[in-house]
Amino acid sequence: MAAALSLSFGLLDGAAPAPEARKPLQIYFVDVEGGQATLFVTPEGKSLLIDTGWPDNNGRDADRIAAAAKDAKISKIDFVLITHFHDDHVGGAPQLAAKITVGTFIDHGENRETNGEGAKKVFAAYQQLLATGKYKHITAKPGEVLPITGMQVRVVSADGELIERPLPGGGKENASCANAAKPPVDDTENPRSVGTLITFGKLRILDLGDLTGDKEMALMCPMNKIGAVDIYVASHHGTASSGTPVLVHAISPRVAIMDNGEKKGGSSVAWDVVKKSPGLEDLWQLHYSEEGGEAHNVAVPFLANLQGADAGNYLKVTASIGGSFAVFNSRNGESKRYAAR
Repeated sequence: MAAALSLSFGLLDGAAPAPEARKPLQIYFVDVEGGQATLFVTPEGKSLLIDTGWPDNNGRDADRIAAAAKDAKISKIDFVLITHFHDDHVGGAPQLAAKITVGTFIDHGENRETNGEGAKKVFAAYQQLLATGKYKHITAKPGEVLPITGMQVRVVSADGELIERPLPGGGKENASCANAAKPPVDDTENPRSVGTLITFGKLRILDLGDLTGDKEMALMCPMNKIGAVDIYVASHHGTASSGTPVLVHAISPRVAIMDNGEKKGGSSVAWDVVKKSPGLEDLWQLHYSEEGGEAHNVAVPFLANLQGADAGNYLKVTASIGGSFAVFNSRNGESKRYAAR
């Protein structure tokens, strides 16, 4: 199987690029060891970073994000969107801002996890950064389109609130809701996540941060307000409390990318939900998951980081406005292409 996959990758990688792919959207899934840092760079060179990884670690995550920016040939990150105030998402913001120029920070407003010392600590550090007055600031609201040129970034969730009306492509009854158990209510920062639907021409990408199952049900039942997507950034790093069938099976992604770490995320429950999603062609993982074990990890060509030493390999999507895209694995230098839907 591995040999067949390798041959398939090589043939696809050698294919001549379509004319529409000459000015692509670039998306870097930076390895921040089970946190999130996803860098979008438009054909015009405008940029959006979703989350900043962890604090400390000698600036490891800021260095990796800066390396991705350099590879994309940008010297500034125009917008940094903080999905929510947990250390693996906002913790790296001060180190990042010291490493590379940032224009605007976007978030959902106040920290709601006031009984958690970890959330309070990283939120205070983030507020201290904003208080310098060096950056513009936007508080995201569901339904609005963020002022990022070159692609459309529409907010679908923020601060526990959700879009009320279906987006273009949504509006159908969600069959996955019929027998779904109601998930428990989560009182952490996770359900406050800023979730976005990013559209680049015909391509649709859904990133909901760590939005939890209770909010997924409210967003997707009884009506699927999102519709189908091409790429799904697996919610909450592939943790069982997120990425429920009412969401994942309804959006029917062609490709899912899981930004898990070796010891964080990549749960067998969330993995199974993604793999059973109708229309799924491939799941990619940033790391081999120890929790998943042999039965719940993708084949080696779809893994950016294998078991063992921290290598910091990333995944990169290169997408055309016509809807075709390719996923590049920096570990082995190979790509797989996907035709437009």
